[in-house]
Amino acid sequence: MSDIGLDYRVPGPDVADYATLFYYFYTDLAVFEDMERADHAQMRFRLDDGPAEYHFPDGTVQQAPFVHIIGPTSTAFKVRAQGPIRLFGWGITAGGWGAMMGGDASNALNRMLDGAAVLGLRVLEARARLQAARDFDEMAAIGAALLREFVGGACPDMVRFARQVDAWLENSRSPEIDDLISATGLSRRQIERKCNAIYGAPPKLLARKFRALRAAVAMRGYDLSFDDAIGHGFYDQSHLIREVKQFTGLTPKQIRDEPTALAAITVAQRTALGGQVKSLISET
Repeated sequence: MSDIGLDYRVPGPDVADYATLFYYFYTDLAVFEDMERADHAQMRFRLDDGPAEYHFPDGTVQQAPFVHIIGPTSTAFKVRAQGPIRLFGWGITAGGWGAMMGGDASNALNRMLDGAAVLGLRVLEARARLQAARDFDEMAAIGAALLREFVGGACPDMVRFARQVDAWLENSRSPEIDDLISATGLSRRQIERKCNAIYGAPPKLLARKFRALRAAVAMRGYDLSFDDAIGHGFYDQSHLIREVKQFTGLTPKQIRDEPTALAAITVAQRTALGGQVKSLISET
């Protein structure tokens, strides 16, 4: 574990609707290989020069350029990179996707995009500034400034809808679509279309995803028992195991007793943030 480090910074209120957490990952390992859990979309700047690649469950392997975007993910996937590694990035919220990217997030589900091709050469200029930064705080300031530039034309209605969906996901262990219809005043078809556009998936899949992630964090970071985890919206033991495995790449037993290095350090750091983040949805 000492060969790997991961630090977080909570975004300021002016960009909190668009980014989950700024993060800086580093390791001196000659080769780093691990599983990443399903998550929000990610904006990433590789500050090293070695090759890196993502392996998605359908067999697709993509080589990561220096600046890249991972679309929303609905299943765990593998990352492999040559060390030493220095990586700066942030999680892109649904509101951030709508403001930054514009395109339908479902088209980028479980895929990686070239950041310069999508967002222009300014991201490569930002990478150079990040490489020269003195510390993580300076990196976070550079990231926040770039993010403000990206989201300058954000649509208030889109941001409001993302807040409503996040609250719906957070406030129930098994969110019901009828509750989201009531909260938004939209039809089922409108909600599904909007969720696909900025979350990359329909509401039912979002509910499954965040239920499994909440259970995984609670089992690892807060010592939630296996039996109690079943009561968090799962039908039975096999349902819990299947769902957690799909979205984290690990079984509940592995999460508690033998997590991968990345899973262990991620949960430890996010748990340490405590009240600095609004909710579990904000942590992912």
